[in-house]
Amino acid sequence: MTSTLLTTAPTIAPTSTLGTHSKGLTMNPIFAVTRLHLTRRIMTFGLPVIYVGVVALLSIMISLISWRAGSQPGSEGWIAGSQANPGLVWALGGFLGYMGVASTATTFRFAITLGSTRRSFTLGTLLWNLIVATYLAAVLTALTAIELLTDHWFIGFYIFDIFILGYGNLLITFVIVLLGTLTLLTVAGVFGAAWIRFSNRGPILLGIGIGLVLIVAILILIPQAAEIAAAFRPWWLAVAAGVMIILASLGSWRMLRRAIIR
Repeated sequence: MTSTLLTTAPTIAPTSTLGTHSKGLTMNPIFAVTRLHLTRRIMTFGLPVIYVGVVALLSIMISLISWRAGSQPGSEGWIAGSQANPGLVWALGGFLGYMGVASTATTFRFAITLGSTRRSFTLGTLLWNLIVATYLAAVLTALTAIELLTDHWFIGFYIFDIFILGYGNLLITFVIVLLGTLTLLTVAGVFGAAWIRFSNRGPILLGIGIGLVLIVAILILIPQAAEIAAAFRPWWLAVAAGVMIILASLGSWRMLRRAIIR
């Protein structure tokens, strides 16, 4: 009797929260990881805009100080100085670096326990990076457009219409922010993966290694610096960004492949 019950009992298949829809249909594991990242809505959509707003406000305060010190909005010196100021990009870059590290370091173990593979986690995180980069590019392009339409906020303050963002060319602004943000998030993610794989010494050793490679590259290329500068084309930066994104993604995957879940 007991043996009959055991052989006829229904088998209950294990399910994974990360890889299923509410209707029971299997979700693409890469999209599932992206969806997991997107549950942090404030981190994904709120904080980048808040950070842009804070940095823009600081830029306005600096412009007001310059105005009070005697500089005149709209003058040649004012425009040249304002457009040459890269403060917005440097400050935003630091925040994006933090986001990139956190997206891997704080989510990887949870994703693995929910059934994700290391490959799916890497690709899903890359897709999330792309979503954040596209969103931020749209926000900064829209703010640049408003700045241009209002003749620089009706006062002559240059906050987004700056050299490093394309001098007010909206298409170039979008591409620069998109590729720059995606590159920063993906490269920072490697440091998060290094921390997971090798603990505290991982990011330190990775940073030292990257620094040595850059130094060697500079030593090799510096005799041809003048020729390189003369032949330089802006699309080189787009190609360099694409190469870094690919290498960083591969690096993250390789390190996470061997990471031990503690």
